Amino acid sequence: MQKKVVVISLGGSLIIPDEINYKFLKKFKQVIKKNLNKYKFVVVCGGGSTARDYIKGLKNEKIEKKQYLQSLLGIAATRLNARFMTYLFGREANEGIPHNMKDVKNLLKKNEVVFCGALRYAKHETSDGTAAKLARFFKSDFINLTNVKGLFDKNPKKHKNAKFIPQISHNEFLKIAKKIKFEPGQHFVLDQKAAEIIKKYNITTYILGPDLKNLQKVLNDHSFVGTKIIN
Repeated sequence: MQKKVVVISLGGSLIIPDEINYKFLKKFKQVIKKNLNKYKFVVVCGGGSTARDYIKGLKNEKIEKKQYLQSLLGIAATRLNARFMTYLFGREANEGIPHNMKDVKNLLKKNEVVFCGALRYAKHETSDGTAAKLARFFKSDFINLTNVKGLFDKNPKKHKNAKFIPQISHNEFLKIAKKIKFEPGQHFVLDQKAAEIIKKYNITTYILGPDLKNLQKVLNDHSFVGTKIIN
């Protein structure tokens, strides 16, 4: 039986909030390995604090194509995080870091887990957009792991009265995403480009927080705490 492919966007805020989040990543590895009997995984790594620090370094500079260069720094950070994850996982994961979808597809033929960062530069896109494109490419569900338990009506880190949203339509989610002005290294549960892609191609999407019990539950079709985006 051919294994189903699952695409996961692993937020940089979970990989390296300030320093490598080893405790979380060790649990992530355990959950993934536990489910290799029925799935293959493509894991797209975000840039986290590494990307934001470099991007911030150019913020006040008056240089040509500043936003483009900031995006390139972000892409480089995602690929660095992806390379770290391949070392952490060892033999089940890929050795080289793919730069396009064809590379990902080829690596997935001989590896159980393929880690990548953002594949190519695309305007107004973070690694979430890359993950959404890969979910469409592999006709898979899309799981986004971030540092909050799901979608809220406002930032729960800043507003104690933020309301949790367990389920939302693609249309409504896109409306929320479009209200946020794009910036390289932005931190929202899913970027605008990803929101457009999951709506256009009707991709079932899950937004989950750092409690990896919920990832295990989603992979096994059990009830979970998080947000589901569907039509």
